[in-house]
Amino acid sequence: MIKKEPKSVSRERRHVRVRTKISGTSDRPRLSVFRSNKGIYVQVIDDVAAKTLVSASTLDKEVKTKASNIEAAKEVGELVAKRAIKAGIKTVVFDRGGYIYHGKIKALAEAAREAGLEF
Repeated sequence: MIKKEPKSVSRERRHVRVRTKISGTSDRPRLSVFRSNKGIYVQVIDDVAAKTLVSASTLDKEVKTKASNIEAAKEVGELVAKRAIKAGIKTVVFDRGGYIYHGKIKALAEAAREAGLEF
């Protein structure tokens, strides 16, 4: 009998593999994405100082769409980009969190780029 590992285990493995290669600094922090069934969460992290500089999620009052869909991802991407630019952050390293660059993750990244973040 063939046993298949859960998607969450393979995502965690991909995330660890990606995190060994990228790291956020104060000059170029890491834009980290987490996606659940209920929401989308984004943080801009300085890994050297181990601090979250900016965050946004579907739980914020500014986000009108409270689901975990492409519309919500676009709104969260725009919001995190606005907050990052307000905090003086122009360029970031994109950490997709082990998720495939498609759908919600792609919509979030493109919205953040259109709002002014560079990565």
